[in-house]
Amino acid sequence: MDMRVAAYGVIIDDGRMLLSHWNAGGRSAWTLPGGGLEPGEHPADAAVREIREETGYDAELDGILGVDSIIIPAVARFAAGATNPMQGLRIVYRAHVTGGTLTYELDGSTDYAAWHPLEEISRLNCVELVSTALDMLH
Repeated sequence: MDMRVAAYGVIIDDGRMLLSHWNAGGRSAWTLPGGGLEPGEHPADAAVREIREETGYDAELDGILGVDSIIIPAVARFAAGATNPMQGLRIVYRAHVTGGTLTYELDGSTDYAAWHPLEEISRLNCVELVSTALDMLH
C-alpha cells in the first residue's frame, strides 16, 4: 500500500470558508487549501506553504483540528499506472489569514480559490475532506 501524508488549513472568516477548487485527473470539486508534504517537511510548514500556493494568502496556524485517514483503492487513484491502494493521512489545522491577496495557483492541482458562506458549503460539490473538517470543528 502506498502512503500520502498531507496537511490542510480550515480558514473561516466572517461566516465564510476559504476553499480551493481541485481540478485534477479529470475530476473537480472544492477542497480545503493544502496538500502533500515535501520530503523532510514539517506538516505545519506544508499547510502554510500550500495555503499560500493555492490561495495567495499568508496564513498562521491556530492548532491541529484533527487527523483523518482514508484508503483509496488502486482503481480509484488518479496516479497514472497506480496498482496499489493508497492510504491518505490528512492533518487538518485551524488557520487564519495574516496577509496576501486572493490569487489562483498556476500549474497545480487547484485552479482557483474562493470564499464561500458557511451555510452554502453543503450545496457545493466538495470532496469529503471538507465535511470531515467541519465535523472536527464541532
